[in-house]
Amino acid sequence: MSDRKTELLTNLSDAVVEMDADKAVDNARAAVAESVDAYEAIDQGLAHGMERAGRLFEEEEYFIPELLLCSDAMYGGLEILRPHVRIDENEKSGKVIIGVIEGDTHDIGKNLVKIMLETSGFDVVDLGRDVPPAHFVERAREVEADIIAVSTLMTTTMEGMAEVIAVLRRENLRGRFKVIVGGGPISAAFARKIGADGYSPNAASAARLAKTLLREPQEVG
Repeated sequence: MSDRKTELLTNLSDAVVEMDADKAVDNARAAVAESVDAYEAIDQGLAHGMERAGRLFEEEEYFIPELLLCSDAMYGGLEILRPHVRIDENEKSGKVIIGVIEGDTHDIGKNLVKIMLETSGFDVVDLGRDVPPAHFVERAREVEADIIAVSTLMTTTMEGMAEVIAVLRRENLRGRFKVIVGGGPISAAFARKIGADGYSPNAASAARLAKTLLREPQEVG
């Protein structure tokens, strides 16, 4: 990675953490002008900055007003970069249902995953926060989704993710949808334990995981 590219990615990340929308826009424009890959600028720049802001929020160094300003900076840069993301026209464009499980109202991570999925060419239906397990399944059926993505930042709501899969099994739908999980307390071992199809530790890898799962054949029933 060139020094200039590293500088631009660092600046984009810092702009988000510093709540500086002008800096985000300026560096996004510079990244485009200097042919930095737009997806990489979003992933390693803007999304990286928002993940840092999320950690500051968890550590109670930032609060809701600061997070909103961080989001404004991120979206400012995103508006510049997103039109320049190269999407493989030959790849199937999937549909993803995404939401935060019932009992949890933390949606920073979910919002980042949504951005990376959309940037990767997915059609994303966002159910928001505090979503009952049955609602994930209901909406997935309604919109004929390929993937159900469930997040949480709380250990007390993790079992709700297992319930999403339990509802699918009770309704003989488990083979129709791929289920991915993520969030602070979630691990690959937990994902395997509840029978999820995959786990992702961050937003960019969630998008890559979704693409991989989309290439796998769906089961019937």
